[in-house]
Amino acid sequence: MAGGSFISTKERAEEYKGRVTPYVIIACIVAATGGALFGYDIGISGGVTSMNEFLEKFFPSVYRQKLHAHENNYCKYDNQVLAAFTSSLYIAGLVASLVASPVTRKYGRRASIIGGGISFLIGAALNASAVNLTMLILGRVMLGIGIGFGNQAIPLYLSEMAPTHLRGGLNMMFQVATTSGIFTANMVNYGTQQIKPWGWRLSLGLAAVPALLMTVGGIFLPDTPNSLIERGLTEKGRKLLERIRGTNEVDAEFQDMVDASELANSIKHPFRNILERRYRAELVMAICMPTFQILTGINSILFYAPVLFQSMGFGGDASLISSAVTGGVLASSTFISIATVDRLGRRVLLISGGIQMITCQIIVAFILGTKFGPNQELSKSFSILVVVVICLFVVAFGWSWGPLGWTVPSEIFPLEIRSAGQSITVAVNLFFTFIIAQAFLALLCSFKFGIFIFFAGWITIMTIFVYFFLPETKGIPIEEMSYMWRKHWFWKRICLTTDDRV
Repeated sequence: MAGGSFISTKERAEEYKGRVTPYVIIACIVAATGGALFGYDIGISGGVTSMNEFLEKFFPSVYRQKLHAHENNYCKYDNQVLAAFTSSLYIAGLVASLVASPVTRKYGRRASIIGGGISFLIGAALNASAVNLTMLILGRVMLGIGIGFGNQAIPLYLSEMAPTHLRGGLNMMFQVATTSGIFTANMVNYGTQQIKPWGWRLSLGLAAVPALLMTVGGIFLPDTPNSLIERGLTEKGRKLLERIRGTNEVDAEFQDMVDASELANSIKHPFRNILERRYRAELVMAICMPTFQILTGINSILFYAPVLFQSMGFGGDASLISSAVTGGVLASSTFISIATVDRLGRRVLLISGGIQMITCQIIVAFILGTKFGPNQELSKSFSILVVVVICLFVVAFGWSWGPLGWTVPSEIFPLEIRSAGQSITVAVNLFFTFIIAQAFLALLCSFKFGIFIFFAGWITIMTIFVYFFLPETKGIPIEEMSYMWRKHWFWKRICLTTDDRV
């Protein structure tokens, strides 16, 4: 792929035949349920760690601190052991995602999906039955291993199964499942907090439901044609390709897969190869896209929601209402991206979403900095304004960096480095999630409203980065992405070898 004659991606794309078949849609929906694992855990952790019975059993010092803190106190949850409960999952997922790369490449995407589901089932069982902190953390580690394997394999699976012209939309099934998992977890937490003293066990144990769906679904899913051909099952791969495209005229796409697999099989050390100059663009995107996704500051917005709703007079139900509104907005806004990503393209959504998020962060920081403090509550009119701005921020994230932070990396890697590249993407995502999860409570305690300015600065940087350095991937076959970099004003200077320039 790095060498050879140049072939127009547009010409190649037009040679691809086929349609969207029910088989593809069902396979993508089943695979994407793995995203519900990630979302459910993100949503469940915050609720469980605010339940008094859970804190009293595992984190008594935090429980005592909470009882003596004012409801609007920025620092009441600032405890590194409590943060470790949340962040241990992400560091385990980081390590697991790197281990998952050779498994996904050698045994197929389906094997990693099943392995991730089994690990998550074990983690859910350990957490639901935990009797001490060690058992609780061990359960989190097993959940992390499941997420590492699932997040490594599922975006690849979706990108490889989807037809070129709908790859963006079908790939976002992962994000739809993730946001649905967050919303479901919020609803579960509200119900289980009424069940004393073991409601938290039910919240953690119900994670087994999406894990079971992912595991059982993985058993019945086919592997992708790309993976089958890469592993030498060429005829089986051809038959599956014909089945998922709904036509026998798949010669062009099949030949691209065969060519890619021959090159992939000639490379024995993909992690070493991805460091080569010709893959520099893919490596930069594998690092920057997940980093920027986390540095949008979505966590800071979601953290403030309960406090702001309480200021509007919703009292004890503030957490439910804020979680329902923000979770519902996040889940629904993903459908905007699904409907537009393959028509407008990735760049338009990322840039417009970035501009809207910057504006919202600055407005919220200004209002909270001038109208909200330890001895000052927001008026009802300002509270309503801030809640509206928060929802606009969540909408922008939901159509841009939320889904596209996963979609873009999963579709840009050539087959020979695809598993390694996706592993790096997941590892970087989980690393920065770990950093934010471990440091966020302390940052919030120190920065207060200034944390919104901090994240607005990062969103400005990532928006500029997309404008100058991310080419449009809409409509380009997944096995033809390498030609895209050769046409980009910046990357063609770096990625082209001497042979390519001749």
